[in-house]
Amino acid sequence: MEMDALLAYLQNIGTGLAIDLVAALAIFVLGRWAVSLLHRLSIKAMERARIEPLLIKFLGNILRTLLLIVVVLAAINQLGIQTTSLIAVLGAAGLAVGLALQGSLANFAAGVLVIIFRPYKIGDYVEAGGVAGVIDDVQIFTTELKTGDNRKIIVPNGQMMNGAITNYSSHDTRRVDLVASVGYDANIDTVRRVLEDVVANDTRVLEAPAPNIRMNAMMDSSVNWIVRPWVKASDYWDVYWEMTEEIKRRFDAEGISIPFPQRDVHVFHHEEQQSGQGRL
Repeated sequence: MEMDALLAYLQNIGTGLAIDLVAALAIFVLGRWAVSLLHRLSIKAMERARIEPLLIKFLGNILRTLLLIVVVLAAINQLGIQTTSLIAVLGAAGLAVGLALQGSLANFAAGVLVIIFRPYKIGDYVEAGGVAGVIDDVQIFTTELKTGDNRKIIVPNGQMMNGAITNYSSHDTRRVDLVASVGYDANIDTVRRVLEDVVANDTRVLEAPAPNIRMNAMMDSSVNWIVRPWVKASDYWDVYWEMTEEIKRRFDAEGISIPFPQRDVHVFHHEEQQSGQGRL
């Protein structure tokens, strides 16, 4: 009888444990599905509210992580494990891990600073953290950039925020800085007319601010002119390359020489007069 009672007791425990395991698994599976659904709904809600895409992705990642933690704790609680004690243990362990992973926490803090101060957003071309590229994504700990040759660079947020950040896309307009070098024999009025024509004939150049064309410096072998038109940021590189080419074409057509470094070498022949030639 005692053996039968023990077997019945173990059977009841096994049955209860099996039920709890199935329930915990169901909570975990359904919970993950619910988290994915809430994550998508929150993203759509923030997009409809026209929140910054950078902020949408960052908040979406944090929300998903927190909801998954809640689901895991609910599944563990279904198994009969006291989550309050578990949370206390995890808190102590988290403190120890946090001290060991100070760099990761610093990256998280830097990610929060990115969201607050918004030094860049998705789609901006920036130089930061020793790299340059288009911001592709901002995660909790890292920022992803795409280079001009289509490479993916993942940079810790702390590295991105610890130095100077140059954002080339923060303004709608940019100034193109060109230097045109001509020879000293070139006529000043002709050079000015050619450069003004090149700028005026480019429809992408903005009327305001007005372009700046000035003789800038007299170098060893050339006279340097600055050509500084304002354009839309999206037209910057096309204007830079095409205007440089057009200036060369116009200089050639007008007979304006573009100098290259030269040196005059003077050779002196020194005749030595030796006295007493033939002496031993």
